[in-house]
Amino acid sequence: MRARLLRRLFAALTATVLLLGCGAQPKSSVPPAGAGQPATGVIVVLAAASLTEAFQRIGAAFQTSHPGTKINFSFGSSATLAAQIIQGAPADVFAAANEPTMKTVTDHGLAPAAQIFATNTLQIAVPAGNPGGVSGLHDFADASKRIALCAEQVPCGQAAQTIFERAGISPRPDTLESDVKAALQKVRLNEVDAALVYRTDVIAAGADVEGIDFDESATAVNRYPICAVSDSANPLTARAFVDYVVGPDGQAVLSKAGFGSP
Repeated sequence: MRARLLRRLFAALTATVLLLGCGAQPKSSVPPAGAGQPATGVIVVLAAASLTEAFQRIGAAFQTSHPGTKINFSFGSSATLAAQIIQGAPADVFAAANEPTMKTVTDHGLAPAAQIFATNTLQIAVPAGNPGGVSGLHDFADASKRIALCAEQVPCGQAAQTIFERAGISPRPDTLESDVKAALQKVRLNEVDAALVYRTDVIAAGADVEGIDFDESATAVNRYPICAVSDSANPLTARAFVDYVVGPDGQAVLSKAGFGSP
């Protein structure tokens, strides 16, 4: 009887030790929520018009490397896109053509601190063959020339205004366009003799447009910020896309398109 009782006591103690050992497993052994989950699903990316070609290529590469994802792009004036976000338009990622425009979104608490992922400068764009005989920035003050500029409230217009002020030139535009692509289109259709657009847009236009460099362009360098919008419906994939843009693969595409490094 005594031996049987001792065996029962030993078995009970052993079970107690095992139970205590199981309960002592650290909580850190459980992976945090979202850890290891792949990016998937649809995201809406609002991006400056000047990013159109580069972001379309980046988006295609991202979707290939992240099966199950889809990106819906909306390109346009950064100022217009920022206003849409502030007014509640659905968006997961915002990429602007300058920092002040991004600040209007972050100041409303709609996005965290943004990352600079590219730079750009303005260039004089003229139709192929330069039929208007444009030679430099001074031609933008010539009333006999047909001139297109971006409206002052959009980033390319703000940069142009800075350049003209520092160069002491009073431009005489015939048309003010809603974004840089609209200004470039005036050149492509030979509706104007010249426009001030981003260097990257001249490259994207190919043989339809010629670019003329000017020294004053270095006085207004646009820095492009990007961020995942705070109330994104798909924050995991939004963050993955931002990381892809600022990472080596995205940067390679941007560099090929003519953008400068951050």
